[in-house]
Amino acid sequence: MFNFLDYTIIVLAAMAAGAVNALAGGGTLITFPILVALGIPAVAANMTNTVALCPGYLGGILSQIKDLQGQTRRMWVFIPAGVAGGLIGALLLQLTAEHVFRELVPYLILIAAGLLASQKWVRAWLTRHAEAAGSPGGSDSWGLLPVGLAAIYGGYFGAGLSVIVLAFLGLAVDDSLTRLNALKQVISFSTNVAAAVFFVFSGRVVWPAALVMFVGALGGGALGGKIAGRVKPDVLRLTVVLIGVAVAIIYLVR
Repeated sequence: MFNFLDYTIIVLAAMAAGAVNALAGGGTLITFPILVALGIPAVAANMTNTVALCPGYLGGILSQIKDLQGQTRRMWVFIPAGVAGGLIGALLLQLTAEHVFRELVPYLILIAAGLLASQKWVRAWLTRHAEAAGSPGGSDSWGLLPVGLAAIYGGYFGAGLSVIVLAFLGLAVDDSLTRLNALKQVISFSTNVAAAVFFVFSGRVVWPAALVMFVGALGGGALGGKIAGRVKPDVLRLTVVLIGVAVAIIYLVR
């Protein structure tokens, strides 16, 4: 199905996505268009992308494991919401006709690019919100529905999921941004694992590409961790957003 050049492109895209996810997020905006450009149908490309990049979320959890201490009860609340939402989103994707999904792709990419672009402002707003007296948070279950809805989006497409989840957690849960970010990692991971498991049994994952991407993403993630102090996340984030917007425009024109 692929030649040597195709595999080289896939590996490089996956490495870039792994590094970008480690530094700023938004790696899907790199790998998904590449898979489609190489001739993989859009729905299958999305499924393949989710399966291949899913393990990368585990690194985020391990790096913040200390910030999850004392949040066991919250995880019991939100992980099932992430799993259920991921499965629902995956099922919706499975039921979406190829031509319909291709029509939705540019808008999904624009949404993801917008979410990524707003990440800095979302974090700043959440910081101010956490410092403000009389926070409306306090009941973890208040965020169950919005987090579940975000997980449905995550199972369906995925890019920008972390930004949405963090914003909802900031409204629903009264805690520090650092601890909420760690909780967000767990929810995003559970959502993507649920969707990935569903896709594994869908028969539509392009395994040669997925396996190559898996290796490339791991290498890219490790590289991203090593150069984290040398690259400004804001610059990288802006670059990925501009790539996403350009890709969306190309899809719209076509």
